[in-house]
Amino acid sequence: QVQLAESGGGSVRSGGSLTLSCTASGDTDSTYCMAWFRQAQGKEREGVAGIESDGSTLYADSVKSRFTISRDNAKKIMYLQMNNVLPEDTAMYMCAADARCYGLVPALWFGGTWGQGTQVTVSA
Repeated sequence: QVQLAESGGGSVRSGGSLTLSCTASGDTDSTYCMAWFRQAQGKEREGVAGIESDGSTLYADSVKSRFTISRDNAKKIMYLQMNNVLPEDTAMYMCAADARCYGLVPALWFGGTWGQGTQVTVSA
């Protein structure tokens, strides 16, 4: 069974940058597809970016050109480089992994593995 642990969250001012990490441990055979999701207080969970083992990526329109998802398969770490962050990027960020890819629809990933999340707060 795989476990996921996020890190790198914190407080940043609008226009700044932050890098999140998601480290996988245990049986990582089920991490072919990985993705970042976020949930702001009082709002529904939404997909941010996804990446397959071969490096293919997918982004939500709201973060395209500002965020970059990547992964180091040897180190079993997925990253989310967040540039030019905005107050509306404030949320709990969670990573998920599954053997199959489900785009950025959160409900389709609930059969996979999720981390506990890391909080990102962007001030104006």
